[in-house]
Amino acid sequence: MKTRIVGFVALAAVIGAAINGLFIVPADLNQGDAQRIMYVHVASAWLAYASFGVTALAGLGYLIWRDMRLDALALAGAEVGVMFTAFAIWGGMMWGRPVWGVFWQWEDPRLTTTALLLALYVGYLLLRRLTDDPARRAARAAVVGLIAAVDIPIVHFSVIWWRGLHQGPTIGDPSKILNPSAPLLFVTALLAMLAAFTLVWAYLLIRRYQLARLDWQIEEDVRRGLVLAARQTAPGTIAVEEPAR
Repeated sequence: MKTRIVGFVALAAVIGAAINGLFIVPADLNQGDAQRIMYVHVASAWLAYASFGVTALAGLGYLIWRDMRLDALALAGAEVGVMFTAFAIWGGMMWGRPVWGVFWQWEDPRLTTTALLLALYVGYLLLRRLTDDPARRAARAAVVGLIAAVDIPIVHFSVIWWRGLHQGPTIGDPSKILNPSAPLLFVTALLAMLAAFTLVWAYLLIRRYQLARLDWQIEEDVRRGLVLAARQTAPGTIAVEEPAR
C-alpha cells in the first residue's frame, strides 16, 4: 500500500513538473522550446547514474555478505538504470537535432561514453542469463556491475575533460554550484523535474526489487523441490546447502 502511495505521488509530481516546464517557465531565448527537453533529459541522466550506483554498491555488498537480497537490489538498479539511460539518450537526440543539427555524433565524448554505459549494463543483464546457479550468477553480476560503474564518472566529467559537441554541465560542475550556467528559473524547473523523476525512480526500484526477490524465491523453491525429489530417489547421496537469504 505504501509503495502504491509513492506511485500516485510520483505521478502527480511528474504531471505538476511537466506543466511547469511546458507552460509556466518561458522558452530559452537562444534554443526556443527545444530547451524544455533539458528538464527530462538531465533528470533521466542523473537517475541513470543513481541506478547504476545502486547496482555497484549492492553488488559490492553481495560480494562481502553473500546476501541474495542485495543481488535482487542490484538487478533492480540495473534494469531501472537501463530504462533511464535509454530515455536520456532519446531526449538528448530530440534536443540535439534542432540545436546541433544532428541527432548523434560518435566523436562526442559524452554521447559515446553514454552509449557505452548503456551497452555495459545491457551486457550486465544478459550476463545474468548465462547460468541457473543463483550464487554464481550474483557473483559474476556483482563483479561486472562494479567494473561498469567506472564509466559513470567518465560520462559525467567527459564534457569537462574533453572538448566535444555536447554542452558543459548546467549545475553539475563543482565550480558552478553557486553560480549555475542557466537562469535560476530554469534551474528551479530542472530541480522540480528531478524531484518528480526521483519519486518515479524510487517507485520503480522498489517494485522491481520486490519482483526480483519473488522471482528468486520461486526459483529457490523449485530448486528445493528438485533436490528433495532427488533425495527421495537416492537418500543420503545429495547434500543440501542452505542458501543465503
